[in-house]
Formats: sequence, C-alpha cells, structure tokens
Amino acid sequence: VLKELPKIDLGVIGEPTSMDIAIAEKGLMVVDCVAKGKSGHAARGEGKNAIDLALEDIRFLHSYEESSPSLALGPLKMTVTMIEAGQKHNVVPDRCSFVIDIRSTDTFNNQRVLELLKANLKSEFKERSTRLRASSIESQHAFVKAATLHGAKPYGSPTLSDQALIRDFPTVKISPGDSRRSHTADEYIYVSQLRDGLERFGKIFHTYIKEWGEN
Repeated sequence: VLKELPKIDLGVIGEPTSMDIAIAEKGLMVVDCVAKGKSGHAARGEGKNAIDLALEDIRFLHSYEESSPSLALGPLKMTVTMIEAGQKHNVVPDRCSFVIDIRSTDTFNNQRVLELLKANLKSEFKERSTRLRASSIESQHAFVKAATLHGAKPYGSPTLSDQALIRDFPTVKISPGDSRRSHTADEYIYVSQLRDGLERFGKIFHTYIKEWGEN
C-alpha cells in the first residue's frame, strides 16, 4: 500500500498507552535453544543431564546486566518463557529445549544480542527472526511537542507494536486504553476513555497542524 500513497510525514500507531506518548519502543526477537547432554539411568547417576546444562545458560540470561542501558528504553531484557525436557522419571534427559523472549533496544539491537548469545551460551540456538527492531522518534518532533502540550507524557515502551515494521517515516504510539489489559481475558476499554481519547486527539492534531505542521 505504501507504494500507492503520497509522501507520509508521520504515522500514529493506535496501541493503548493511556493517552501518553511512546517516543520509543523495544524490539523483539524470539530464540529457540537446545541444550544437549547424554542420557543415562537416574538411579545410577549416569549420563549428562541436559536440564543442568540449560540451567547454566538460563542463569546467564536472567542475570546479565548491561553496562550502558538505553536512555529511552532502559536495559536489554532476556526472559526464558518456555522449557521442555525428559520422557521418563528414571532417565536422565539428553535434550532440553527452551525459548527466550528478547526485548532489544536502540543501543543493543538484535544483531548485537546474537553476538552476545554466541559468545556465552553453551546451548545450540536459532533466532526465528531479526526484523522486529527497536524504534524511536526525536523527543523534539512537532507531534511529540503537541501531544505533551495536551498532557501526554513521553516514555519508552517495553511492548512491541506495528511501529517495529515501519521504517520509511517517523512514528509514535498513542491511544486510549490501558496497556496492562492487553492480551488478557476479557480485555476491555471504558467508554469514557474512548471519549477522552477522541477529544484529546482532536486537540493534539489541531495544535500539530496549526503550530508546527506542514501545509
């Protein structure tokens, strides 16, 4: 569709932000890992437990501290969210698979994360994709100024949106609704929040176009 449209100066991503304005958001990379050991009988202490090997890597991932975190987005976040191993209670597993949810930043991008994993993990790993990168807009951008004039607080978002896929023009993330309700059962938004959002969007766009927008 972008090829059929005229030049775009700004994109507004409608994700719930309680009408604050996300001027940066973290990227996302999912990595599948496999720790390989050697099977054996649990009672005789044979083999090499793949769970133990995986735990060594997991301890590294959860304890890693970045020396210079992003000013807008904070530190790199790596979280193991899935793990699977073993077939029988009396057999030492020779394989333990786990999944890492990685939230990258503007200063610690996905490629740099892969280099970090390569240098430190003993498990074999494979990234699913590297295309969901961190994004940001200048804090002094005209739309950001307009939004802050009408009560929006700028912040760096830890969650991902379509903003990660837009590279041809600057974008912001702002909309009514509470981000903490996202992906929960019975996700909802109050009618009063919709009404307030509509009113504030009108004021923001009016100010943006009147004071700083291009004719």
